[in-house]
Amino acid sequence: MIRVVVDDLASYAADALVRPATTRLDPTAAALRRLEILGGEEFQNRIRLNRELAVGAAVVTAAGGDLPAEFVIHAVIRSETEPVTRGNVARAWLSTLHQAQEWEFGHLSAPPLGTGAGNLTLEDSAEIMATVLHAHQGGAQFPGDVSFVVERPEDQQVFEAAVQRAVS
Repeated sequence: MIRVVVDDLASYAADALVRPATTRLDPTAAALRRLEILGGEEFQNRIRLNRELAVGAAVVTAAGGDLPAEFVIHAVIRSETEPVTRGNVARAWLSTLHQAQEWEFGHLSAPPLGTGAGNLTLEDSAEIMATVLHAHQGGAQFPGDVSFVVERPEDQQVFEAAVQRAVS
């Protein structure tokens, strides 16, 4: 089942939540800092890296602190030298879904990936995420439920329309 909800990702319960990140697992937007605050020191310690990850990768860590999920999947959408692109977001989202399949996460909550100043439009993010998810669900058991967590009702309408187009 695919849902689009207006809520705060940092308080929306799921088996795993998706966190857009850089190749060093830094947050890609100021709004994502709330995840780090709620995750506390335990979460901060888990996202320290010895080496950078590749753009398009995804990695699972335990959540920690007061986060509403047991796990976090970090979707690597950009580096210091490589900006957010449609292709990077698509690869990172597919890698995220593969991690959810491998870890057998039943319910995943995800914000729009790649949006923000100078990045993708909400419409582009919604189209990419809905299309990739629909293709993934054709051959995978997990995740069975995905909640796209958006900030505003108008964002919800954009994502719902993209989900409808992807399944038609």
